[in-house]
Amino acid sequence: MYKNMDINRIMEVLPHRYPMLLVDRIIEMNEEKVVGIKCVTINEQFFQGHYPGQPIMPGVLIVESLAQTGAMFILIHVDNLETKVPYFVKIDKVKFRKPVMPGDVLRNECKLIEHKGNIFVLDAKAYVDGKVVCEGELTAAIVDRDKA
Repeated sequence: MYKNMDINRIMEVLPHRYPMLLVDRIIEMNEEKVVGIKCVTINEQFFQGHYPGQPIMPGVLIVESLAQTGAMFILIHVDNLETKVPYFVKIDKVKFRKPVMPGDVLRNECKLIEHKGNIFVLDAKAYVDGKVVCEGELTAAIVDRDKA
């Protein structure tokens, strides 16, 4: 089991960088699930243009935050981590339940549904204050980084 992976460890694993790195820490990970945290602040670049005066986190970025949390789970479970990258090939059954605002803390949970070869299917849910704000099913393929 992995616990408390900070932003430095996340940046060692994921290729994403500011402004597209959308997971701040991993607080729990085991063979079946991962829990990641994204602190949403008014300083986020997208709030300048996404409903100025009534800032709401874009839904696609909530899904991206879930995908990055899921990518941490997937990459930790493959050999030669440094040479692999997950490509999300399918995003299914996504529903947005509540808006995400500055000051919210996203708790992203991804649970393994299926793993066959280089394909992973995850059940993904984002919570704010214990309430689901977004959910869906994410499918990713693991590919060699130099062939991506």
